[in-house]
Amino acid sequence: MTDFLLDDTLVAPPRTVRIDFDDGSFVLRSPTALQPYARCIGEWIERWARETPDALAFAERDETGEGWRTLDYHALRAAVGAVAQGLLDLDLPAGKPIVILSDNAIDHAVLMLAAMHIGRTACSLSSAYSRMAKDRSRLHDMLRALQPALVYASDASVYGASLAGSGIEAVTVFSRHADMHPGAMAFDALLGAKETPAVMQAFAAVGPDTHAKYLLTSGSTGKPKVVINTHRMLCANQQMMAQTWRFLSQEKPVLVDWLPWSHTFGANHNLHMVLCHGGALYIDEGRPAPGLIEKTVRNLREVKPTLLFNVPRGFDMLLPFLEADDALAAEVFSRLRLAFYAAAALAPSTWQRLEAVAQHVRPSRPLWLTTSWGATETSPAITSAHWQLDGAGCIGAPLPGLELKFVPNGEKLEMRVKGVSVFPGYRDAPRETAEAFDAEGYYRIGDAGFPANPANPSQGVIFNGRVAEDFKLSTGTWVSVGTLRVKLVSLLAPHVQDIVLTGHDRDAIGMLVFASPQGAALAPQALAARIAEVLRALRDEGAGSSQCPACALVLAEPPSLDAGEITDKGYINQRAVLTRRAAEVARLHASGAGDADVIRVT
Repeated sequence: MTDFLLDDTLVAPPRTVRIDFDDGSFVLRSPTALQPYARCIGEWIERWARETPDALAFAERDETGEGWRTLDYHALRAAVGAVAQGLLDLDLPAGKPIVILSDNAIDHAVLMLAAMHIGRTACSLSSAYSRMAKDRSRLHDMLRALQPALVYASDASVYGASLAGSGIEAVTVFSRHADMHPGAMAFDALLGAKETPAVMQAFAAVGPDTHAKYLLTSGSTGKPKVVINTHRMLCANQQMMAQTWRFLSQEKPVLVDWLPWSHTFGANHNLHMVLCHGGALYIDEGRPAPGLIEKTVRNLREVKPTLLFNVPRGFDMLLPFLEADDALAAEVFSRLRLAFYAAAALAPSTWQRLEAVAQHVRPSRPLWLTTSWGATETSPAITSAHWQLDGAGCIGAPLPGLELKFVPNGEKLEMRVKGVSVFPGYRDAPRETAEAFDAEGYYRIGDAGFPANPANPSQGVIFNGRVAEDFKLSTGTWVSVGTLRVKLVSLLAPHVQDIVLTGHDRDAIGMLVFASPQGAALAPQALAARIAEVLRALRDEGAGSSQCPACALVLAEPPSLDAGEITDKGYINQRAVLTRRAAEVARLHASGAGDADVIRVT
């Protein structure tokens, strides 16, 4: 066991109570009361500018790509004050957000924090919609729905064209090449404003229920919605984590992080954790993708973070580098308290490889692999696994200040949550807001789970997929999509990137396969043989119809960002794939063996 997990001054011991109800539902909650938390995000900036003005807040690669552009907390507060004054001077219409289109960067952070400092709402949209997507209609729909007062992007030469045809009327700001976009202003003009007492007057008026951010849902369960994040939600959630990861008050976190601020994981969990505790965030220009992961590797080697946050695909892309270079692995793990995954389940093979490489380079200090569970609507963390886990599957126990309710729903227990960090609703969407909550005020997150040990609730909760994602075969047998998908991806590692399961109301399960780079490098026949081998092994072990696909089809086209099949965090939108690839699903389940591309296990 990792020694510091035994020290309750560093990590809270797991304690959970269970309350049962007559209808078969029950609630899990922490017996620990939530302690006071900041009034607003800006209080963190004000505090560290006073207490540790020379401490590093942000760093990003400079224009040469070799050094770092840095900002300490004194400089951060000065920049936030100047930009906040610049926003006030623009006299922007009330109630309209500041929308940011481009990737994580220091200017992005300063503008976002400046807006929140004076009670304006910030909304970071995924840069994929404007920079990488061929179809700009989705971006334009979002902008028209948001009706921003100001739109910012880093570079007019990259992002300017994406605004054409949107039909919005807003102040447009760019950090670079603003002169290329008619009517745009330079970000330096905001930075050059001289702060007046009006900034702190506006800051004093910010309340816990003031809208801090709008975040758009990923759309994994349907059309994206605009989620209201208040200052109360965001500040309370960091206090919950601080009472659980107690070492944060003693060791300022140092992160190398690429996770986008358009998503709650990168923005509300990671970025806010750094700011809440006066830590340092090195903005990673890398990504878990070929040609970009090498940048992440270089940054990790240079910085040696204390916490490592990623999605499963990110760890999958990092592992070959760590396994091939002991010196690199030793440097990356030298200061690491933990490795944390979220956004999707970590395959058992990935878990085992991470533990093995850490054990190899630092045998006296086992790696703490941990996770959490939550949503954009819960800002985000609901649970935390703040103890040693044996493997993936457990999502931890409820954080202080939250109640996690389990309600029987078909073959599963549907999880619902209530507490101070749960959102008040979707923006301008009263019907969707009403549907999101049950009669007792619990948010219906749509996920399922069950206690790891019904006799001891402190052992946490096992994630059991999404309630709406599961389906029945024609035999009436339920298929647990989430758990089976993770198992299959692990068994087929490293040749498969992801899998979408099919078979609703059919006789057998099928699977649509997205090959990984390693899988794509194989001859098609070799990859098909590998998949067939795994499926036959499952069948021969006695896996029933709900646990063993009978057919598979490797898709030639990768998941489409434009069609919403994949997010910029790298995980699959199951519903979008099934809808867009209906013809492939039909091929997969067609009777007979005439299609040579379909892999069948009879």
